[in-house]
Amino acid sequence: MVRFGLLAMFLGIVVLLAAMAATADAWIVTVPLLLAGLGIGALASQLGAVTVSAVPDEESPAVGGLQNTATNLGAALGTALAGSILVASLSALLQGVQGNPAIPEPLQTQASIQLASGVPLSDAQLQTALTEAGVPPDVTTAALDINREARVEGLRAALAVLAVIAMLGLFAARRPEPARARLTQPVGCDG
Repeated sequence: MVRFGLLAMFLGIVVLLAAMAATADAWIVTVPLLLAGLGIGALASQLGAVTVSAVPDEESPAVGGLQNTATNLGAALGTALAGSILVASLSALLQGVQGNPAIPEPLQTQASIQLASGVPLSDAQLQTALTEAGVPPDVTTAALDINREARVEGLRAALAVLAVIAMLGLFAARRPEPARARLTQPVGCDG
């Protein structure tokens, strides 16, 4: 069940990665997020049982606590990693805005400050700022296109890293030969 959960999560991420586009609407995420959610649910329901059953009964409370701590720490680190990759990938927006001579200097500075603080500009925020700055419509359209593409590329980069992590988990969850079975076989027996 653990491998099924990891596989469903991996497939959800890969489908979302493949379907991600600047023109996509909200419905495009329905199936991938259902797959990923199914995988997370399968993992959550089984990981506690797997970890606690692997130790003697007197150690199960401590192992259960460690498993919960590791789950929360992993979720926090994964979120931080994906968010960091997303924000770092948004540097394409900053380069596109700063490299455009038609965009006024104050607006370039505002974009730099918002991206440096980890807050991406929404299309509405960017359009409002460009309109207020008196930027021509063709430059506004170009800047909005850069903004959309930068967000999509950032999401793709973050999802790709998460897919690799899920694949590593799937690989690590393969079933090795149990140690007890190897120890109980008599020497010279083929089993």
